Amino acid sequence: MASLTSGAGLRTVVVEDAGAGALVRLNRPERRNALSLELMQELVGVLRALGERTDVRAVVIEGAGVAFSAGHDLSEMVQRDLSFYQRLFDTCTELMETIHKVRQPVIAKVHGIATAAGCQLVAACDLAVAADDARFATPGVKIGLFCSTPMVPLSRAVGRKRALEMLLTGAPISAQTALDWGLVNRVVPASELDTAVDAFVAAIARSSPLTVGIGKEAFYSQIELDEHRAYDLTKSVMAMNSMAADGQEGISAFLDKRPPIWSDA
Repeated sequence: MASLTSGAGLRTVVVEDAGAGALVRLNRPERRNALSLELMQELVGVLRALGERTDVRAVVIEGAGVAFSAGHDLSEMVQRDLSFYQRLFDTCTELMETIHKVRQPVIAKVHGIATAAGCQLVAACDLAVAADDARFATPGVKIGLFCSTPMVPLSRAVGRKRALEMLLTGAPISAQTALDWGLVNRVVPASELDTAVDAFVAAIARSSPLTVGIGKEAFYSQIELDEHRAYDLTKSVMAMNSMAADGQEGISAFLDKRPPIWSDA
């Protein structure tokens, strides 16, 4: 655990503690942080390790250099056998699912470009903040490789017609359009990106980590269910949440008009 959070043994990802959160930096600036197989494997390991840390209340993912991420590393995708491609996209899927499985909210901090699998990474994160000059695209169709896996979180974030516009044309959208479409939560001047992300982390850290984790898990469990099954699930979640120590503490603190003291239990 210590080696991961200190960055020891990592070649393509940098991990830093940042107050109540952890900062995870994609560290292939010379390749615009292309998601190589190695980078994705390291990122999965880092996220899982951070997910076990009770002191980390949120995880922020950013890119080193001039871009967030340009997507898959095309240089490692030339003339490979089927088993390599299967492993590559299995790992990519594992990464995106791990983002949803860790208890902490994962926040994309986007500057420059987020294209193809880089755009997928933004869409998969729980929250996203973008600099006002950031650009987003799924341009695989232009090079004969349709962005089929990026399509999964993208279509769930922005809806069918908007996702298909991005997927079928490959044309980039601006940060403001990404905000209007629901791909990101906030757009701010680049000089205010750190402040905006820090505000999200601080807001998350004020709540019970147990409750945040329960809520995040329930959100992804119910989002694709029909309404009746979603209520069946969430009413049980709320009943168990009500019995938790932090649930009782929060209710009591509100009634007593005092700050709650969270025990993460």
